[in-house]
This record gives sequence, C-alpha cells and structure tokens, in this order.
Amino acid sequence: MARMSVLLAAPALVGAALAPASAFAVNYLTVEQAGKLLFAEADRFEQRYWQLDAEQLQKLAASGVKPRSARWTLRLAWRGKELLGVLVADEVIGKFELISYAVGVGADGVLKGVEILAYRESHGSEIRLPAWRKQFVGKTAAAPIKLGDDIANISGATLSCGHVTEGVKRIVQVIELARRSAVLA
Repeated sequence: MARMSVLLAAPALVGAALAPASAFAVNYLTVEQAGKLLFAEADRFEQRYWQLDAEQLQKLAASGVKPRSARWTLRLAWRGKELLGVLVADEVIGKFELISYAVGVGADGVLKGVEILAYRESHGSEIRLPAWRKQFVGKTAAAPIKLGDDIANISGATLSCGHVTEGVKRIVQVIELARRSAVLA
C-alpha cells in the first residue's frame, strides 16, 4: 500500500517541479492607485479608447517600436478643465510571467513616472525599486529609452528590465501619436 502511494504521488511531484513558479506573484497597485500616484493633483480620470490607423502603426514601427496593438485604453487625468496627462496600463512578459505596469505622461509629452502594478516572477522584482523606475522620469518620445543606453539594467532582472523598458517606450510613442492627432483634446 505504501508503495502504491509513492507511485501515485510521483507524477504530481515531477509536474510541480517542472512548472514555472508563479507563487511569487505580488499585486502592488491597481490602475486607479497608480493614477493617483502619478497624477496626485488630478480630480478625475476619463477613460478613452483609441484605435491607431495604418499610418499611425507605420509611424510607430518607423520609430523603432514594435506595434503590439492598434487599440489602446487611455486614461486622461484632469484637474478641472486642464488636461494634466495620460495614464496607460499595459503588460509585458518577464521571463515566464506577465508584468503589469502603468506609465504616466504629462500633457506636454514628458514622462512623469512608471509604476509596477503586479510582478509575478520569482526573480527580478527589483524593477519596482524607485531608483530604477526614476530613470524614466523626464524622458520624451525623442529619448532613446533603451536598456543599456539611457536605462540601466539590473543584474538578474535583464528580461524584466528589457521588456518593461520596451513597453514604456511603446507607450510614450503611442501617447505622442495621440497628442499629435488631437485625440487628447
């Protein structure tokens, strides 16, 4: 009987050992909480859906950004009738799991900050540290926003750093297209 229990348990143990561990998942912030951190002076957020057309997708690709999606959800931050900026939430793959993050860009096109909403990998959560995220503040669509160029890597978190950096660049470029298209008016 004891031998039978071991034989039945063995496949479950092997399967558990081979599966990527997502037991490290931590939800840090909601999109709403990130919006309040990045646009503390905002009195309301207005959600808008925006579909990029073929020409805009080509411009995005020409700027060195892989256009992952044509449809975007923009959260406009307002103080009264003044547009403060735009918040965009997105997800990128880390090594095995998704990293949820939000990017705030001012109405002037200047990046206000990046917040990590959820991190699900077993390593690399250092991307949530303020010192790493602070590197993005002040960047615009004209900045390289490239790992190893103007954004430093974190040893042991190379994929997470690289993918979040690419995602932030994509969002900054998308918001710049929205600014030029009068979508934010």
